[in-house]
Amino acid sequence: MDMVPALSAEAAASRDTAARIATFLDAHHVMSLATSSVQGPHAANVLYARDGFALLWVSDPKARHSVELEANSHAAATVAPDYCDFDEIRGVQISGPAHRIEHACERDLARALLEARYPSLKRLSDRPAIKQAYESAAFYRLVSRRMVIIDNKLGFGHKDALELDVPDSKGAAASP
Repeated sequence: MDMVPALSAEAAASRDTAARIATFLDAHHVMSLATSSVQGPHAANVLYARDGFALLWVSDPKARHSVELEANSHAAATVAPDYCDFDEIRGVQISGPAHRIEHACERDLARALLEARYPSLKRLSDRPAIKQAYESAAFYRLVSRRMVIIDNKLGFGHKDALELDVPDSKGAAASP
């Protein structure tokens, strides 16, 4: 008889938090991406797709947030729908390094994930007037190091955090 060790309470809570975050992210579509530079902080709303807990998006490489990520990869994002009832507020906060996707196979994966989630992107790429802009856009990845789900349904300001030990773009593991 094989014995499977029971999960510790901490591991079970982490697994539950990860599942809740993934479900929440899959149910929503727009993230507010925050970058910064010597000009100060900046935020931009972008459509995203998930690759595990990494978030992918497509953007004009000349947009302020894209330019700022080239100089400073530290980024943060939030995903939250609009609420009018304080007790209903839920959302996810994400932080970690973000970068332009350079390798062709990774770009192809990002394009496929985004076009699968947003079929209109594929249709846009087939329209001559928009095709050039879409083809000149770049794909980006936010490597989530820390994710926090906020859920006021569970209590005022209730938060559950997920610390992710993932390699950065150079392959080194990050310290949470």
